[in-house]
Amino acid sequence: MKRAALVLGLAFATAALASVNLGADEPGTVPLAPQLELRAQKLGKELRCAVCQGMSISDSPSSMARAQLDKVRDLITQGKTDQEIRDYFVARYGQWILLEPPRQGFASLVWLLPVLMLLGGSALVVRVMRKPASPPPAAEPGGGLATNPGSDPAAADADLEDPYLKAVRAELER
Repeated sequence: MKRAALVLGLAFATAALASVNLGADEPGTVPLAPQLELRAQKLGKELRCAVCQGMSISDSPSSMARAQLDKVRDLITQGKTDQEIRDYFVARYGQWILLEPPRQGFASLVWLLPVLMLLGGSALVVRVMRKPASPPPAAEPGGGLATNPGSDPAAADADLEDPYLKAVRAELER
């Protein structure tokens, strides 16, 4: 029993050491000077992770995002400007890689459409609220609705009745 516990303990220790050593070879482990690292993180917040797709490369835990962030750091150390770094990623991944699409061309619809829909909806609400309500029909002194003189009230009701409702009433009368 002691031997099995010793073997099991060694296996766990070996697995733990192996996982620690694997982490040292992954990208994203060498930060830059504080100001340059802040710039890299800011640019990383603007670029979409190719794996996670909903997260920036600064926020994503994936190894692909860490590799992309390392590339941002590398381009910063080469002296590239922020726009040149964005252009580098757009050239490789397309406009999709930018978390905030540019406000020009077809992508401007992403910015304008919600505003236009909000304005249109507000205009519709205002229009409905200002529309005067239709006046209620005039009531007869006997409590019924006023009809044209000389017309039969039952005939007027029958003309206004839904054909489906007529069929249901006919079935019930049988």
